[in-house]
Amino acid sequence: MDLEKQIAQWPLIGEMSEQREVFWGNPRYGQEAECPFHREDIEDAAERLDRFAPYIQKAFPETEKMGGIIESPLREIPQMQKALGIEGRLFLKCDSHLPISGSVKARGGIYEILKLAETIAMEHGMLKTSDDYGQLTREPFQKLFSGYRVAVGSTGNLGLAIGIISAKLGFQVTVHMSRDARQWKKDLLREKGATVKEYSQDYQQAVAAGRAEAENDPLCHFVDDENSADLFLGYAASGKRLKKQLDAQEIKVDETHPLFVYLPCGVGGAPGGVTFGLKTYLGPHVHCIFAEPVHAPCMTLGLMTGLKDRIRVQDIGLDGKTEADGLAVGRCSSLAAGVMETMVQGCYTVQDEKLFSYLELLARQEQIRIEPSACAGFEGPLHMMYNDECEASHIVWATGGSMVPGEEMNAYVEKGRILRETREKEREI
Repeated sequence: MDLEKQIAQWPLIGEMSEQREVFWGNPRYGQEAECPFHREDIEDAAERLDRFAPYIQKAFPETEKMGGIIESPLREIPQMQKALGIEGRLFLKCDSHLPISGSVKARGGIYEILKLAETIAMEHGMLKTSDDYGQLTREPFQKLFSGYRVAVGSTGNLGLAIGIISAKLGFQVTVHMSRDARQWKKDLLREKGATVKEYSQDYQQAVAAGRAEAENDPLCHFVDDENSADLFLGYAASGKRLKKQLDAQEIKVDETHPLFVYLPCGVGGAPGGVTFGLKTYLGPHVHCIFAEPVHAPCMTLGLMTGLKDRIRVQDIGLDGKTEADGLAVGRCSSLAAGVMETMVQGCYTVQDEKLFSYLELLARQEQIRIEPSACAGFEGPLHMMYNDECEASHIVWATGGSMVPGEEMNAYVEKGRILRETREKEREI
């Protein structure tokens, strides 16, 4: 279908094709629909993560205080809330500071490889669910896993999570990345023992290369960011944990206390999994909204048209290139889009420059530093309209940032400062 016909059928595509910011409200939100996943699937994932806690604690000493549980704090950010003029309470879910790989991908990515290791060890009669999983740090397990390979295609953060945990367990791991992925991420992966292969084109080429590598090797496991149920459920386990954090801070979620959660979205697996988990444990009064860059609104496009992964941002004249490298995806996950058809309240797009403005504002107001893509959520509360009688809470899901080298993070903050001062001077004129 050519662009003119697309615009005639879906008028919002006209604005999207011009790289303008849009908000799309999901007309199917809240409708009954079939879902391939259930609460029991999340419980199974959560129990597996608990079994692996002794291993994680031994293998990654930074998790010792958390008892080997990979989790991030929920932090209220009142100065940011005041600066943005947002009503209600504003929180930051600090997945930017998750241990091991410093991003939301530490949830799904690490979970999938742990499940793979458990399966292999059990098939070889070396592990039972009743065992102390701390023993997986021992040499016999390292030797076993060294006979297997792991492959993944990634823009960066998923590659970090998969590469770090796979290499630590003893797997041979290859991360396929586009050349425009951050150099420090490639360097860190190689330092941790992963093989990195680079490609001149975009994320899709890297994924295709990883998939092809695994198809030719029965001992190679491909981590499919677009279609993996294990990744999805690893992210979904966050819903159960967030409910505990909300309860501990006495944050109500009900009809008069709605909770809005803003999730940066790339291919869609992480925000989709988190949304499924939140809806499962918090019910109908938590509302999730996805945030995407204007150059790569693949989930907005896939959901709005109903075409899911059968349409790319390039089909409407966009290049898919953005400073938010983790969100530089041209085609959404068919798995995530299928589940999100009735679960996500809406999607919006944001200009790259705003990401740096929010980044600098957060650093200045709250002394918290996160990467540009993780700042996409701050635009979300400005789109929300709700009953004045409600007392709403808002959570911006900070998806990454703590692993960014100091020099690069300083450059991000400086870019945001220059943008702010330029706007201030323009207002004076």
